[in-house]
Amino acid sequence: MKFTTKIQLSAMMFFNFFIWGIWFVTMGTFLTKGGIGASGTQTGLAYGTQCLGAIIAPFIVGMIADKFFSAQKILAVLHIIGAGLLYLLSTKSDFDSFYTLLLFYMILFMPTLALVNSISLNQMTDSEKQFANIRVWGTIGWIVSGLIIGWMAWETSPQTLNITFLVAAIVSLFFGIFCFFLPNTPPPKAGKKVSISETLGLDALKVLADKNYLIFFIASILICIPLAFYYGQANQFLNEAGLESAAAKMTLGQVSETLFLLLMPLFFVRFGVKQMLLIGMIAWVVRYLLFAYGNVDNNLWMLYLGIILHGICYDFFFVTGQIYTDQKAGENVRSSAQGLITLATYGVGMYIGFFVAGMIVDQNAAGTTHNWNAIWIFPCLFAAGIALFFFVFFKEKAKVTASN
Repeated sequence: MKFTTKIQLSAMMFFNFFIWGIWFVTMGTFLTKGGIGASGTQTGLAYGTQCLGAIIAPFIVGMIADKFFSAQKILAVLHIIGAGLLYLLSTKSDFDSFYTLLLFYMILFMPTLALVNSISLNQMTDSEKQFANIRVWGTIGWIVSGLIIGWMAWETSPQTLNITFLVAAIVSLFFGIFCFFLPNTPPPKAGKKVSISETLGLDALKVLADKNYLIFFIASILICIPLAFYYGQANQFLNEAGLESAAAKMTLGQVSETLFLLLMPLFFVRFGVKQMLLIGMIAWVVRYLLFAYGNVDNNLWMLYLGIILHGICYDFFFVTGQIYTDQKAGENVRSSAQGLITLATYGVGMYIGFFVAGMIVDQNAAGTTHNWNAIWIFPCLFAAGIALFFFVFFKEKAKVTASN
């Protein structure tokens, strides 16, 4: 790969995830403590737009990017339109109009996650060695966004968090223009006949005939319910707990994710599929216990450890699951199978999770704050139940290899 191409792709990953991270992490605090005054249920619905976008995204990519237009051009248009929507979001003070705009934005943004991967992989001669070095810049972009929020102290007054949407809008506009100059990634299926089943990814359903994979698939959907509690409520919790620059501190989770991602090949050699996935599930149980009993006075270490556990929570379950899916699906339905598990987790599972989390938060409201101990115990016990279900019914013990 040419050095200039590597720089272009790294910048693409950085800005795509920076635009997402600069507003997404603190949106719960913005909605509940800022000018909108949203309830917990409404906040859950707002975060759930990510899931609706994830459900619709495969159709946009499958029907448009694969057949009609170059991926970099679609990426450019999505970000330019998205810039306008982000600006409008920064001006809203009522939940209904905010939610409507956010839903349209996430329908446009979620396909970009697949598009940046497609553009990157199309330029690589050895994706197994090259992709991680490009993708890590997306995580760095997310980290930088959190550090900027902390450095600018936007969380000290939730009313100023609308600035995050303005920053995202400006960066999205310039990034959209930049995308037109990315390496050309023509539609791979242009001029070819593609069945509706193939376009929708329905051919991947046959992988569910494997009993162990079906158990993993069900567990993946269910584990996303407690996962949604962290994405939707952690920033609000840490701010209410009195942790200064919470968004910046939360980037320790992405640092941990990057570290464990680099160490994953060592764990693949040592553990089997079942052990890797169970470690990931149990990490969620431990994280929520730490949040339930941590505080900024005597148990500050619990809050930090709960954040840092993100690397194990995410990598051990989701990265292992992606590789396990790849190996089970085989070459013919590899892409469709990855789309299916993404739709099931980030789409169905997390949508349910955001909705449930919002209800639990509302049920434990106490004036201007919340009974966070009760809130975190719920996903803790839920994750423990899923881990037990997986331990009992998942029988596959073969080791997963990192080479696929």
